[in-house]
Amino acid sequence: MTLKILTRDTLTKAIQNQAHTLYQQLNATNKQQPLDDILQPNNNVLVVICLIDDTLIGMALLSTYKVISGYRGMIDDVVVDTAHRGKGIGRKLMEKILIEGKQMGLDEILLFSGHHRKPAITLYKSLGFTMRDSGLYTLKDF
Repeated sequence: MTLKILTRDTLTKAIQNQAHTLYQQLNATNKQQPLDDILQPNNNVLVVICLIDDTLIGMALLSTYKVISGYRGMIDDVVVDTAHRGKGIGRKLMEKILIEGKQMGLDEILLFSGHHRKPAITLYKSLGFTMRDSGLYTLKDF
């Protein structure tokens, strides 16, 4: 098993295709953006992947941004292939993201998880995440 940061230089067609399939396990209805677009230099997104041999079995993304209140990160799209869940891969992906965030000097890392994702929430809490006392609002199709 190998954890690595994916870059435009290391992105292959095979990884792109596998990421598309893997993400469908997380959310089959969302329209996906190609990894090549995500990995543009001006996008401020770190993509961590987990491979066994040449097979993508997990990934997690960290977006960074600066606002008046600090330098923040937002974790998105954490997914481990169903055949490999329960083996600590999600924890390894999250730990790698947290290490990278610390090295970047982030003040805070945020994430959103559906209430039905009980194993994920248990993992996030075990890593020190707490529920924020605020609401999340969304606006789509505007």
